[in-house]
Amino acid sequence: MSLLQIQHVSKRFGGLAALTDVSYSVEKGKILGLIGPNGAGKTTLFNVVNGFYPPTKGEVLFKEERISHLQPYQICKRGVGRTFQVVRPLQRMTVLDNVIASAFLRAKDKAGAERIALDALQFTGLYDDRSLVSKSLPLGKRKKLEIARALATQPEMLLLDESFAGLNPFEQNELIDIIRKVKAKGITIMIIEHHMKVIMSLSDQVVVLNYGEKIAEGTPKEIGNNPLVIEAYLGEAERA
Repeated sequence: MSLLQIQHVSKRFGGLAALTDVSYSVEKGKILGLIGPNGAGKTTLFNVVNGFYPPTKGEVLFKEERISHLQPYQICKRGVGRTFQVVRPLQRMTVLDNVIASAFLRAKDKAGAERIALDALQFTGLYDDRSLVSKSLPLGKRKKLEIARALATQPEMLLLDESFAGLNPFEQNELIDIIRKVKAKGITIMIIEHHMKVIMSLSDQVVVLNYGEKIAEGTPKEIGNNPLVIEAYLGEAERA
């Protein structure tokens, strides 16, 4: 069953085509990896899905409802949580208060928001840091905080935008474990990531963008053996 459907989505900024006729679906309970070279349109697509940009053409459906005309907060309330490539916590607030702020999307009072937030911090391994001011956290924990904030909105689907960027191998493995636990809770995931080890180990399905167009879709094994992907993405990585 498809939870999210991208239907012939194009996005133009003036004369620049950032996305051109992109279509695919994300199955409920699965992890879909979205990969491609820098500038391929991956984050633009995330921004269309969660309402930051309206599509120039095409539609986005979530649980068979058209959501591409809605605002980000409305899409979040329908069950689509999101992290950002550049992590920006509320720096002067504690770790706990950062997550409480997100939990108010569902909670009716502060006590309820705090319960949701504490659960999210326990889940992501940040419970012992709950009283720290968020700007004091190292990058690895700020990445976890970003996920905790998104989980506190109690999403059915989670969009992860380069959550592994800048992490060392130990931190990467910790985050892989967290994402697998998120999937085990029944939350569907779409993830943008440049670390091929991460994408290939986590994803059930992979979609590849290049110059704003979808050039391939399949299992991690199929994508790893696809000549177009090797030329457009893996080949670029090898030349870097």
